[in-house]
Amino acid sequence: MIELNEVKKIDEITHAEWQIVRLIWTMGASSSRSIIDAVASKRDWKESTIKTLLGRLVKKGLLTRVKQGQHFVYSSTVSEQNAMNLSAEELFKQMCDMRKGQTIMDLVSQSKISKGDINQLVKMLNQKLKTAPDKVDCNCLPGNMNMDCQ
Repeated sequence: MIELNEVKKIDEITHAEWQIVRLIWTMGASSSRSIIDAVASKRDWKESTIKTLLGRLVKKGLLTRVKQGQHFVYSSTVSEQNAMNLSAEELFKQMCDMRKGQTIMDLVSQSKISKGDINQLVKMLNQKLKTAPDKVDCNCLPGNMNMDCQ
């Protein structure tokens, strides 16, 4: 089960912080030096900027920092898949239920997806089809005429 504090953590990540966390997911537990070098090879960011971002992510509870020799070693506290799921769930909570199907279709049509993933999606959708309602009700606030859901 996803805890509320994990959702709050993911919800607070800036675009720049996402880039740092994604790098750590790719590299695994890494020294500050290796993180700085990896980011510097892709971005025109100063070392102080990268250290600030690392510090913010530690403060937000998304990274841990352990001193090893002359460097700190950073590790993620949330798995990449869990973070992606939390982020998507938060986005979908803000959306009218009637719009979710089209949004998912748009995402699938615009995304690079392997044949294996497509087969899994087809299986999942066929299973979901067995119990799906004919129509999904609007869950927008009453009186909001700009939603055009009806």
